[in-house]
Amino acid sequence: MRKPTRRSSLMVKGSAGGGVGRTAAAPLTKRGAVSAGVDAFDRLPDDLVLAMLAELVARASNPADLAAAALTCRRFRDLAAHPAVLSRASANAVAVRATRWSEAAHRFLRRCAAAGNAHACYLLGMVRFYCLGSRAMGAALLARAAAGGVSGDRHAAALYALAVVRFNGSGGGKADKDPRAGVALCARAAWLGHAPALRELGHCLQDGYGARRDAAAGRHLLLHAAARELAAASCAASRCRTRGGRAVHGDDAASRFMVEWWALGGAVVTKSAAGGGGCGEDAELRLCSQAWCGRRETRRHEFRRCSACGCASYCSRACQALDWKRKHRGQCGGAAAAARWFAAGNAH
Repeated sequence: MRKPTRRSSLMVKGSAGGGVGRTAAAPLTKRGAVSAGVDAFDRLPDDLVLAMLAELVARASNPADLAAAALTCRRFRDLAAHPAVLSRASANAVAVRATRWSEAAHRFLRRCAAAGNAHACYLLGMVRFYCLGSRAMGAALLARAAAGGVSGDRHAAALYALAVVRFNGSGGGKADKDPRAGVALCARAAWLGHAPALRELGHCLQDGYGARRDAAAGRHLLLHAAARELAAASCAASRCRTRGGRAVHGDDAASRFMVEWWALGGAVVTKSAAGGGGCGEDAELRLCSQAWCGRRETRRHEFRRCSACGCASYCSRACQALDWKRKHRGQCGGAAAAARWFAAGNAH
């Protein structure tokens, strides 16, 4: 005789509830699934959503990542503007380009800076100091970024930017130059591994400018700066090959912004924002000849000029050394300089 088969526990439970077909295998209706999902999302606490958004913007590769998250729903839009999220935004998340500059972009950077984001304070400080002509506010934002903002981590690029301001007396007169303060700021940025600050500090030690002359220590720092710049260039080239894109020189968002700003004719905007300055005075202010720098003079003859040809101007010794290796060496030869001086004399 055939033995009776036992039902599985799943079938028993299903039969107790009215059959397996309705309880274990029957799918929910579309309306029920959507409503269940919305209820589950609405039950998430705001602290958890804020933590997720903060982690997203901390790893963002461009400002569009935060914008895309904010457009997801009304709740994300409201929470994405929370200071706890904006203060965690990465340098790439606040890297606004000059080609997309608008009042909305300006307002976004102001909100990030008000939340204590050091990257936003640095970028907005550079834009206001050099592009918009708001020297006091720009210097205050740079100082806030150098102090570290909410995170407390000192911003190396902001420290170096303040050093360049001290070296040149930018925003003031020649009497406002303070080489010793500039060297101190450069030393702090160099301690954080900032390559331009390392190069600038090395030249200061070699020349005895703002510090006691120490040629050996200066050469040591210059070698370290060259190694860091070579490593950074190799990483940038590898990323460019991986993404299949075009190489973009310079990894500083503020420098890229200022280079694009002046290429787009930002001098007109600067003159109107500064509230003064005639056309002749504005035309005589020179850009740094290092093509990837973007800094501009705040007064006439502020930057150092090449002693051989007098045609190139530099905001710092680091920019002068970089431009000499990349371009100016071939433009400032003895024959080329003599030809330029001869042509200038014939013109007069």
